Amino acid sequence: MSHIIIITILSLGVLALLAAIILYFIAQKFKVYEDPRIDEIQAILPGANCGGCGFAGCRAFAEALVRAESFDGLNCPPGGADVMAEAARLLGKEAPEVDPLVAVLKCNGRPEYRPLTSFYDGVPDCRIAHSLYLGETDCSYGCLGKGDCVRACPFDAMYMNSETGLPEIIDDKCVACGNCVKACPRNLIELRKKARKDRKIYVACSNCDRGGPARRACRVACIACMKCVKVCKFDAITVENYLAYIDSFKCTLCRKCVAECPTGSILEFNFPPRKPAAEVTSQTIKVNPEV
Repeated sequence: MSHIIIITILSLGVLALLAAIILYFIAQKFKVYEDPRIDEIQAILPGANCGGCGFAGCRAFAEALVRAESFDGLNCPPGGADVMAEAARLLGKEAPEVDPLVAVLKCNGRPEYRPLTSFYDGVPDCRIAHSLYLGETDCSYGCLGKGDCVRACPFDAMYMNSETGLPEIIDDKCVACGNCVKACPRNLIELRKKARKDRKIYVACSNCDRGGPARRACRVACIACMKCVKVCKFDAITVENYLAYIDSFKCTLCRKCVAECPTGSILEFNFPPRKPAAEVTSQTIKVNPEV
């Protein structure tokens, strides 16, 4: 009886040894080589896995950096220029300069500007609400206010303002990962060039209706009057589909369009207070005494 047990044990041992040898050769045959620099690059990335780079996580982005011939079109929004410069140094490549971006909401439909005409009693989700009906106001382009963008932000850079019913973006926390842009079913959030001192000028409206219907739906809607286009000397403003748009890369932040807009749909942020007209006139006289 004992010899049967010994034979069984020896047989199983031989089978295990043969299986191990076969698995070893299979592993060597199909072994995938991984560049050790991928680990080095991943170590310097922020580890947010936000997808702002366009890849499925920091590991995938690190692999793309190592394999890429150049860094053109590659950027880590949370890490910014410092992280990209360090990655370029480790890989012996050059990192092109990329202008920092910040998210803005292209809607200013506060309750005092855009009154409610109906009530939504359903799942508090923008995508669901957008698929079911036009919204709680007469503006079918405006913010639905259900907070999809806030929930999509992995950096706590957004919150819902209880007074306005609109999302607020915290510039200091926003890394321009683009998650909020993807989350909005009405394409109301845009990544724009981040200017010095966080100054911003943009059209806070997305209504593509003609002037009359747009203004009836919201008092601060763009009516495509073209006044902003005429006053801009830098060709930074265009009007398409009855809606004005300011190119943040061409805009010099002169603020002339803001003062010219008759509906107040162009907003300005983080600028010093404007000087009264009388004060400006007196200064002009001092500078040009002959006038």
